[in-house]
Formats: sequence, C-alpha cells, structure tokens
Amino acid sequence: MPISGAAHIAGVYEHPGRHLPDVTVPQIHAAVAAGALADAGLNFDDVDAYYCAGDAPGFGGLSMADYLGLNCREIDSTETGGSSYLVHARHAAASIAAGHIDVALITLAGKPRTGGRGPGGSMASAAPESSFESLFGLNVIAGYALAAQRHMHEFGTTSEQLAEIKVAASTHAQHNPNAFLSNPVTIEEVVESPMIARPLHRLDACVITDGGGAIVVVSAETAAKLERQTCPILGTGVGIETTNRGRIDLTRTGAVVSGPAAFAEAGLTPADIDYVSIYDSFTITVLITLEDLGFCAKGEGGGFVSDGALQAGGALPFNTDGGGLCNNHPANRGGMTKVIEAVRQLRGEAHAEVQVADCELALAHGTGGSLATRMGSATLILGRGN
Repeated sequence: MPISGAAHIAGVYEHPGRHLPDVTVPQIHAAVAAGALADAGLNFDDVDAYYCAGDAPGFGGLSMADYLGLNCREIDSTETGGSSYLVHARHAAASIAAGHIDVALITLAGKPRTGGRGPGGSMASAAPESSFESLFGLNVIAGYALAAQRHMHEFGTTSEQLAEIKVAASTHAQHNPNAFLSNPVTIEEVVESPMIARPLHRLDACVITDGGGAIVVVSAETAAKLERQTCPILGTGVGIETTNRGRIDLTRTGAVVSGPAAFAEAGLTPADIDYVSIYDSFTITVLITLEDLGFCAKGEGGGFVSDGALQAGGALPFNTDGGGLCNNHPANRGGMTKVIEAVRQLRGEAHAEVQVADCELALAHGTGGSLATRMGSATLILGRGN
C-alpha cells in the first residue's frame, strides 16, 4: 500500500537542555513527548501508537507507554542506532496508510554527558562482532577515520574540504541560542585542532549532549482537522549496510539504498530538494552521505561541499540548527533532530538568518551504527503542508 501523503508530521519538539544532571531519562522522554503533542495541538489521550528505540529504559515501548499513560494499539521499539527515529516515522506512516493507527508518538532521550550510556555503549559491547573488532582497537572514532582515510586515498578528498562541513554547521549554530557550540569556526581552525584519529581532527567530530526530542505522526484526515501546519511524508527508504563478510566498501553507506527508494516513492529527484538535514556524527559522514543520496557523484563530495555550498544561501543548505557537529547530538543519536529541523524549515520557523526561502521540499537522513562496519540508514522526504 503506498504511503506517500497518507501521513503527516504534525508536531515536533527538541529539548532545550544539553547538560541535564538533575533529570532522569524517562523524565526527558516525558518532557519531549508533551512538547511535541502540544506543538501539534494534541494530548496524550489522542496517541494510539508509541515508538522508541534502545535509548528507552526498561522494556522499551512497554515501560514507556505505561510511564506516559498511553493507551496504544501499537508499539514499536525498532533499533537501528541514530537512524531509528526515521525508521519509526516510516513504520508509523505505513501503519497509518493501512488504517491501523491514527496518531503516533516517537521519542528519544539520553544523558551521555552526565552519566548515561556513551558512544558505543553497553549494547555494542555485547554484540557478536565485539570480540573481533573492539578487542583490537576498532572504536567509534577509529572506524570513521578509516572511512575518511579511504575516501581521501581513492578520490583525493582533503581535510580542508571536510572542514567546510564543520564551518557550515558552525555558521548556522551561531543563530541557535540552544546550540552546544555556538561560535563560528574557520577551515584553518578545524584542520589545526588536535588530531584524534588520522585524518579526523577534534572539530571534525560531533558534540556529546544530554537531551532528546519527539515527533508526532498523524493521518492525513487528522492533519486536516488541526490548526497547526503539518508536513506530509512524501517518501521513505531504509538501507542496511554490513561488512559483507570482509568485502566492505568504506566509501559506501546504506544511503545508496534508502535514498533512491525515498525519491522513487515521492516521485522526486535530488534536484528538487530545497533543504537537507544530514546525519553528522563526523564531517566524513555528511560528505559520503551526500554522494550516496545522489546530490553529487561518488568521489565528488569534496568539491561539492566547498565554497559555502552547504551554508544558508548556498547550493544545498544543510543542518541549519548547527546539527550534531555544533548544536545537539542527544543520546549520541542524531536522527531525531534531523527531522525536527527539516519540519522547522518547511514551516518557515527556522531562525531568520538561516531560513531557506520558499522551502517546499526537505530531506532528512539518519545513519545508525558505524560508517566503517554495519549501519542502518533511513531517509525521509517531507513536503510543506497547509
């Protein structure tokens, strides 16, 4: 059953906090849920489906539905790392199109800055591959550094080109009062920051923050009754990339599958998109993802992102809230905030200095797992509703 246009994002909310030592993870989930529902003009009694991922405590959806006082016909705790929340939006849209549910709530929360699970935490330590990878030093940053090094080797990509991505994010973050890093940086400052895993510098990496976010997905019929402007989900795609039994391509992501699927479902092409929210755990993540989504050819990402192309007013504005590189990477899972900023852009609610003029089509993309090993990628294409 086609889902294009059957479901709309009606409410979004991003927790303003980045350092939250005095609240619990369930409390953050509750706060962002209340915020997103209020944004949509709905309440907890309207929710008939709840979605969460591995950041939710206890029995996940069961525990959180009980904690939030929800009366659900459907729960979903699909776990694909940072892309989970885009996968949830796709599942919600499919269930809405099938007539199973009407209002879905999706939440994210975590506290990696103040005692919660850090990058590559307990779930990864129990994975079947852990004794073959982490034992020999393949940690999070080392894996992304391998991907960056390979891209540089194959295509001549430079550290200065990767730095352009951080510069764009920081240029946008200065207009976000909640951004964790709000000072603009230069290419020189990025490449002169300490090397943490060659060829990646400290400023090539995302921030680590407490916080969370939530989105509300509703049927087209419910959307039509709401006073709030909603954003129809036009296309979705999911792609899984693995180590392929050792024959891995370090310059390829799951976006080569999720992107074309989303564009096909929406009946659009990359040239139609006005704004992109791209998962930015590291600068190299953005560059390779842009290639795999089709915004430029494989190997041409370095040239594509140069000369301010990703900045507001550039050829393809991206992450106008500052993204995970500068604004917020709650619970080390950046997919949720990518959807939230895409909705802001489509509603015309981004900061005036970074608002894309006449923004009608936006793409949000999440990457879960690791660029160098296994990942779940998810793509959403959203429209500007009434």
